[in-house]
Amino acid sequence: MTSRPLSVPSESPAPSRRTVVKAAAAGAALAAPLLGAQTAHATEAPAFLHGVASGDPLPDGVLLWTRVTPTAEAVPGSGKGPDTQVSWELAEDQAFRTVVSRGSTTASAASDHTVKADVRGLRPATAYYFRFSVGDTYSPTGRTRTTPAADAREDLRFGVVSCANWEAGYFSSYRHLAARGDLDAVLHLGDYLYEYRTGEYPAARYTVRQHQPAHEIVSLADYRIRHGLHKTDDDVRAMHAAHPLVAIWDDHEFANDAWSGGAENHSPDTEGDWAARQQAAQQAYFEWMPVRPSIAGTVYRRLRFGALADLHLLDLRSFRSQQSGIGDGAVDDADRTITGRAQLDWLKSGLAASDARWKLVGTSVMISPVAFGSLPAHLLAPLAELLGLPQEGLAINVDQWDGYTHDRKELISHLRERGIRDTVFLTGDIHMAWANDVPVTAGTYPLSPSAATEFVVTSVTSDNLDDILHVAPGTLSTVAEGAVRAANRHVKWLDMDSHGYGVLDVTAERAQMDYYVISDRADKNATAAWKRSYRTLSGTQRVERAEAPVR
Repeated sequence: MTSRPLSVPSESPAPSRRTVVKAAAAGAALAAPLLGAQTAHATEAPAFLHGVASGDPLPDGVLLWTRVTPTAEAVPGSGKGPDTQVSWELAEDQAFRTVVSRGSTTASAASDHTVKADVRGLRPATAYYFRFSVGDTYSPTGRTRTTPAADAREDLRFGVVSCANWEAGYFSSYRHLAARGDLDAVLHLGDYLYEYRTGEYPAARYTVRQHQPAHEIVSLADYRIRHGLHKTDDDVRAMHAAHPLVAIWDDHEFANDAWSGGAENHSPDTEGDWAARQQAAQQAYFEWMPVRPSIAGTVYRRLRFGALADLHLLDLRSFRSQQSGIGDGAVDDADRTITGRAQLDWLKSGLAASDARWKLVGTSVMISPVAFGSLPAHLLAPLAELLGLPQEGLAINVDQWDGYTHDRKELISHLRERGIRDTVFLTGDIHMAWANDVPVTAGTYPLSPSAATEFVVTSVTSDNLDDILHVAPGTLSTVAEGAVRAANRHVKWLDMDSHGYGVLDVTAERAQMDYYVISDRADKNATAAWKRSYRTLSGTQRVERAEAPVR
C-alpha cells in the first residue's frame, strides 16, 4: 500500500503522493457552479462554449476538437441534447479564403457532444487555421501546425506543462504559452485536472476557486463535468486555440496514486468497482482531449518531428503494479512494473530503431533516482540484502520510477548496451523543476556514467513546498534543495517553490529547457519571468547550465 505522508500543518490531509515534497521539507527541518456558468451564455441556439483545440500533429495531418452546446440543457455530463450536425473547415489563412479541407460529423449525447476530425492530406511544417460551425453559428478560430517531414532537420520548440489544479489557482502559464508564436506544440505531461472534492487539495481556506462538481469525481458524468469546467477557463481555451497539444495522462485524470488495480484515493466500498471508474475516466478523457486513443486504448504512442526528434509518450498508470512502501526493498522486485511488459518492449524497440538525432521520452513521473541514505555501491549492496532495503538508497517517492527499479535498470541497460545516445526524458508530476543526469549507478556517480538526461517541469498551480507548509518561498527550500543535491549528485538543479512552465528548444547540437515562473498562481493576471536554463549537448548524456533562454 502507498505510505502515508509525513505530517504537515493542514486543515485536511494532503494527498499521499506529495510525500516527496514533504520529505524534503522534513529534511530541511469560476468560478460559479458549472451549470450556471455555462447556461448563462447559452440560448436555445447552438453555442461553442468550450473553445476549440487541436492535437497529435503529423507531417500530413492533425486532430481537431470542439464541443457544441446544442441547447441550454445540454451541459457536460447531462446526457441531454439532440444530435447535432457539426461542420469543420481548415484553411491556410485566418480569413478562410483558402480552405484546404472541410467536412462534417455528428455531435451527440453519447460523446457528451464533443467531436473530433482527424484531418489528413496536409503539408508538413505548415500552420493552418480551423473552425467549426452549426448552421450560421461559428466556433472561435484555432491555429494549428503539422510536424516536419520525416527526413527534415528543422529546429523544434515545445511548451511543456504539468499539474494544473483548478482549486489551487489560475492557469496563467497557459496564457503565456498561448501568446508565443514560436511553438511547434505544447506537451502536457499529465494531471490536466484533479479528481478531488472541493476543499480537499488544497484545504478550503486556501482554495482560489471551486471545482465542479463539488464532490470527488467518480462517475462518467462527474469526469465529463470536471473536463467541461476546465475548458471554460479563458487561459485553457487560449492555449488550445493557439497550439496543437500533445498530452499523456498521469494519476489525477483517474484518482491519486492510480495503478492497474486501484488507487490510493479510491474506496471500493463507497465508490464502486475500480475498473468501472477507470473506464469512465478514460472515456471522458478521450472525449474531451485532442488525443488519439493509441495502443491498447491508452495514451502510449510515438510521434515523429522530422529527422531531429522522435517523441515516445508513455502511459505509466494503466499497467503498473501497486506502489510499495517507502524504504521497502520490494521496489527492486523484478515482478513489479511501472510500464507493463508490452509497453517497455515497445519503448525499447522504438528507441533502438530510431534514426532521429534526439530521442525524447514523455514520462509522467520522474525516472532519475532521488534517494537519501545513499552509500558507495560496495557498502550499499550487502546492507540492502541484509536489511531488506532498496539497493539504490532510501527512495522518498515510490510512486515514480524509484518504486520500480527493475524496469528502470532494464531501460538504462538497454540504452547503454545498444549505444543509444541523446535520450532526454521530459517529466512532470513532482511540482518542482529539476535538471538531472540519469545515472547508470547513482551511488558512484559522477565516477560512473550517465545514460540519458531529464528535464522536469514544475506545476502550473498544484502545491509545492512553500504552498504545503504555507511559508514564504525560500524559507525552507534552500536547505531542502541542498540536502537533495548532496545526496543525489546527478541532480544539477532543482526549484522547489515556483509555479510555471518550460520551453524546450531542440536543435541538432543541443536540447535546452528554459524554465519560466509565474508571479502568483492566485493572480489571474500573473506575469511570467525566465528563471533558469539547462541544456544537454548532443553526444554528452550530461546536463549543463545555459546562461540565457533561447530567443
